[in-house]
Amino acid sequence: MRRKDQVAAVCYRIRNRKIEFLLVQTRGGRWTFPKGGAEAGLTPAQAAALEAFEEAGVHGRIEEARFASYVCKKRGSRGSRARDVVVSAHLCAVLWLGPPEESGRNPSWFSPEKTKRRLREDRNRPDGEQFARVVDRAVARIWRVSLGTPTTIDALQRVDRSTRISKRSSGKRLFIVPCKALKS
Repeated sequence: MRRKDQVAAVCYRIRNRKIEFLLVQTRGGRWTFPKGGAEAGLTPAQAAALEAFEEAGVHGRIEEARFASYVCKKRGSRGSRARDVVVSAHLCAVLWLGPPEESGRNPSWFSPEKTKRRLREDRNRPDGEQFARVVDRAVARIWRVSLGTPTTIDALQRVDRSTRISKRSSGKRLFIVPCKALKS
């Protein structure tokens, strides 16, 4: 992964046979998936899990392999131009939520259609369409995984905060254990 690239956790749950996605708000108030830069010593999936934990308090299972990627504009610092950043998206089945480490993120659950609407808000049309494709791919993948088809035999991991020490100054811990299958 290139230094400027990022990872995202596309967090979801299935309630009453319906998928819901967990979004967080940026400091500017826009809705997004929990995301951030790669952490030294962590795989991209582990880094995405750490972002979900820190920004939304997520404890769950994350897929090791990315299921999608998208490009977002990262604002430059003080007069420098915005640059494209490639974000690798990893599905994360949320088992439960604890309190997020970061304040002001307002983690909230939305249906797939409302998720797409929220992700389109305050964005240009191509970016909004890109997020909608990520949500559509996530929905298709989640249903394949929840039905237990052979395509789901990939590295799913359970995320919990207990044994891996975060690289962040907070000292919080993250624990990731491989799981065989994702059950809804």
